[in-house]
Amino acid sequence: MISVKNLRHVYRTANGERLALDGINLEIADGEFLAVIGTNGSGKSTLAKHFNALLKPTAGKVYVDGLDTAAEENLWRVREKVGMVFQNPDNEIVAAIVEDDVAFGPENLGIAPEEIRRRVDLALETVGMTGYRNFSPSKLSGGQKQRIAIAGAVAMRTKIIVFDEPTAMLDPQGRREVLATIKKLHAQGLTAVLITHFMEEAAAAERVAVMAAGKILKVGVPREIFSDVAGMKRLGLDVPAAAELAERLRRRGFKLPEGILTAKELAAILKGK
Repeated sequence: MISVKNLRHVYRTANGERLALDGINLEIADGEFLAVIGTNGSGKSTLAKHFNALLKPTAGKVYVDGLDTAAEENLWRVREKVGMVFQNPDNEIVAAIVEDDVAFGPENLGIAPEEIRRRVDLALETVGMTGYRNFSPSKLSGGQKQRIAIAGAVAMRTKIIVFDEPTAMLDPQGRREVLATIKKLHAQGLTAVLITHFMEEAAAAERVAVMAAGKILKVGVPREIFSDVAGMKRLGLDVPAAAELAERLRRRGFKLPEGILTAKELAAILKGK
């Protein structure tokens, strides 16, 4: 669904040039849930913006469902396929009523009113916000606002949604709500790309890509990635709390299997001992 070939991106400013992405190669399959992690400045948000042509490559290529994102004639077709949900939900909401905000995208595509109504109803139901359709977004929590932003992307019938640190400004309850929504959409067939610095969120993905200094260092399943506790720490990254505790217990002589990700898994193994 997304193919990245030798991607480089250079930001040009008054102070000179800064290389943000350096030779990125990545394939994201149709219906996959990929998490991208890295410290601040690693290039993960820059990469995310290439997936729906908010940025264009300095060199290399990005293809979305076979469309070259650098070709001007493909711009709107790419954006019809790829929705974006950003960090601050207040920056994404444009209407004074929830259902009007969800309808905004389809209206701008010239969709018939009857079809827009069907899409809005389905999108609100999908993110669990039907009961708030006539609310003002200003009355919602941060997590609820993000679910409305996600509903807007769902109503556009995009095949892919890129979530660029969507829970960074939310409390723990809001983060759980948004992650549950992403997992639900993925279960329904959505291709999901989650940029995050919360390792428990990354552990919920099918694959994890680890970035540093504009490069992808490794890609693998969460159990493989987070088993390398020392390697992740060297990169300045955390691992899920259960994975770190399991590693500390191993150093104290406990014989524990690799790949422990959750407290529930760890508790079950220790109980069995």
